[in-house]
Amino acid sequence: MNKFDPTKLQTRMDNTGEGWLVQVYSHDRRLLCVLESSHAWTFLLGLGFGLLLAVGWANLANDSPTTTYVPPTISPEMWID
Repeated sequence: MNKFDPTKLQTRMDNTGEGWLVQVYSHDRRLLCVLESSHAWTFLLGLGFGLLLAVGWANLANDSPTTTYVPPTISPEMWID
């Protein structure tokens, strides 16, 4: 009699370490693009870095003193040789 060995049976749902995959097709079933989990992580990393850069830039812009040009009221002396 054959014994059932569940270790030899590998289903597709058990491969959860591979991540996820989104495939986008057009109306005539042609593959338009593929989005993998690494794309999402890269996008989120770039989004976080951009947000950090924008907040830092805004803080630097608010903390820097504004310098406006004020023309001198006293005219300089003329040096004659």
